[in-house]
Amino acid sequence: MASAPLYIKGSITIAGWELTEQFVLAGGPGGQNVNKVSTAVQLFFDLRGSPSLGDRVKANAGRLAGRRLSKEGVLMIEANRFRSQERNREDARERLRELLLEAMEPPPPPRRKTKPTKGSVERRLKAKAGRSDVKRLRGKPQGD
Repeated sequence: MASAPLYIKGSITIAGWELTEQFVLAGGPGGQNVNKVSTAVQLFFDLRGSPSLGDRVKANAGRLAGRRLSKEGVLMIEANRFRSQERNREDARERLRELLLEAMEPPPPPRRKTKPTKGSVERRLKAKAGRSDVKRLRGKPQGD
């Protein structure tokens, strides 16, 4: 079932034909509405086969998706938070958009190794020596 395109950020858009939606019965509270109407939405997106995303974004999204990603590389997002089918559909699309936005973020800058300052090393050693003296004085008196 083709749906409207999903705009992610800037020039990145996922075409409607890349998204597949399936409507299933939702569990939980809701009375007879739950038993009669298929309100939960399963949104499928072929992450590995998508021409809309770059390799780095695909790798990051796969890592973020975790168990929601199948062995074939299809991402499934299930939304059953709301009672209406349309709101669950919007929720699933928004969750996919958030996952892809998080995957697009640049990596953090590499950590630069630093050395403790000379003063901090001296203060730490002086504090250790002070604790050592306190603990030594707690012991039994030495008989000379």
